[in-house]
Amino acid sequence: MDSLVTTEWLARELDGGTIVVLDASAHATQPDRDARAEFLAGHIPGARFLDLGTFKDAGSSVPNALPTHEQVAARLASLGVSPDSRVVLYDDSAVKTSARAWFILHMNGVADVAILDGGLAKWKAEGRPLEAGETVCDGCTPGPIAGDWSRVRSKDQVLANIDTRAEQVIDARDAGRFTGETVDAVHGLPGGHIPGACNLFFRDLYNADGTFRSEDELRALFERAGVDLDRPIVTSCGSGVTASVLLFALHRLGVEDAALYDGSWSEWGADPSTPKETGAAA
Repeated sequence: MDSLVTTEWLARELDGGTIVVLDASAHATQPDRDARAEFLAGHIPGARFLDLGTFKDAGSSVPNALPTHEQVAARLASLGVSPDSRVVLYDDSAVKTSARAWFILHMNGVADVAILDGGLAKWKAEGRPLEAGETVCDGCTPGPIAGDWSRVRSKDQVLANIDTRAEQVIDARDAGRFTGETVDAVHGLPGGHIPGACNLFFRDLYNADGTFRSEDELRALFERAGVDLDRPIVTSCGSGVTASVLLFALHRLGVEDAALYDGSWSEWGADPSTPKETGAAA
């Protein structure tokens, strides 16, 4: 299974019974929206609710921390996702949260996992069927899960990188928050960015209908942002969500070792001891 699947492909595969579809919607930037209520009102037939908003390590000091591999194993087992399942993720979120879910599953060894290109919005626009209410599914025994934390960076690692610049840092937030012209209202912080970071707004990676741009267009966007795809990369954003969009796009370009600064600006910007820059990328 390709890591990016079309609505047409999914509509054909749903009848086969070998696909597990997970709704990975979450709405941290739109607190008036209730992802679970929206799922119950209408979802892709047979889809199960991942509850991405609670899929994190609440015991970590990192805001919105990635879940532990034990938490991943338990959540997937409760949803009936076995090691040999083919998993398709979708969302109906302004911040494309299925990419965050993709990174979580990918780094925890779920090999056959894809994102639905265009998400629920495209599915609805095409008049495809929806289903309401809870989806009843049989749980399963947690499979072997081993989190690959080599693709996650801590604040200390990013701080050390400012001097060495061994890894390029790409910030997925909009230009206003990156330059400091606007505040980060979502996290209640001033704008600005990690010294030396470059900026590539995650929404620029999508077409108007919410589908990903072509690989040639993605490559050009990264290069225009000043990114050398042959050098190590770390992505950042507000809280590790839209940075995952960059990671998925890099995966589509064959870059499989890019890392996530999970704390992102919600951790960095809140720490008075960390250096900050404003203005455009150097």
